[in-house]
Amino acid sequence: MADEVGELSSEFASVRVRIDTDGNGPRLRVEDLRTGHVGFLDPLELETLAWLPEGGLHKLLDPSLHRWRAEDQER
Repeated sequence: MADEVGELSSEFASVRVRIDTDGNGPRLRVEDLRTGHVGFLDPLELETLAWLPEGGLHKLLDPSLHRWRAEDQER
């Protein structure tokens, strides 16, 4: 079961965010509305985001790191 929190969009991404309770505990379910890819963040991962220093996510925000790789297009 997942309770919808809402949708967030910018010129770079659109996601649907829900609270998922199907696992061992509550977690945030994040769905990429363009591709349908789904990821989950547990409370510890979310707290880590709150404590990251400015720029702590910059490397992960590079779309060529995971999203636009040739191997992914073959799947």
